[in-house]
Amino acid sequence: MRKVLVLIPAYNEGIRIAQVIRAVHGIVPEFDILVVNDGSKDNTSTAAASAGAVVVSHLNNMGYGVAIQTGYKYAADNRYDFLVQIDGDGQHDPAFIPRLLSPVLAGETDFVVGSRFLNVESYEPSLFRRIGMAFFRKLVSFIVGVRITDTTSGYQAFNRRVIRFFTTDVFPCDYPDADMLIVLHKAGFVISEVPVRMYASPDGKSMHSGLKPLYYMFKMLLSIFVTMLRKIEQPGNVD
Repeated sequence: MRKVLVLIPAYNEGIRIAQVIRAVHGIVPEFDILVVNDGSKDNTSTAAASAGAVVVSHLNNMGYGVAIQTGYKYAADNRYDFLVQIDGDGQHDPAFIPRLLSPVLAGETDFVVGSRFLNVESYEPSLFRRIGMAFFRKLVSFIVGVRITDTTSGYQAFNRRVIRFFTTDVFPCDYPDADMLIVLHKAGFVISEVPVRMYASPDGKSMHSGLKPLYYMFKMLLSIFVTMLRKIEQPGNVD
């Protein structure tokens, strides 16, 4: 039987995390759920555990990239075959988990990005964010040779080979957005997209971006440049 883990990174999401977990359980009750509590100052950990998730906690806030890599290491150590990643603030609609995971389960692709821009009604980001997204969409699509419409989406699904690959130092912990896709492409993984629904973040911010837009764009460009210069080893066989 193939094992699937739903990974939910969370920082100070005590108000919403239980609702997200229950919604995921309602869609895919057979999947395990892991919440990586990234040094929250509220009751995120206890709320997640009470809702039925396994919780791994950082003592301090380490950042989004470190939080999700902790989840990947947990998945690898516990020999999960597939992983679905969803935000803990309720922004990602869990109803789309089966659609997101389907091409990975079928062996058609290694890594699937859930896109809010593919014919499913979702919230509309601010004008400035849309401009930034459009820029990185064109840049990343050109680099990887595949049209990617939502390069900052944290709603993802991937197989065991990607899980193992992302537990290594090759994973771009600082800015795991466009860099993640470029690293996968350079390593020879197959990337695809499916439409999903996303809602606006309830508090108007996102753990996934977390920086002022101009600073974020500058750092992301610098990070992409460094990634393009890196030598990425092809992943070996995964038992």
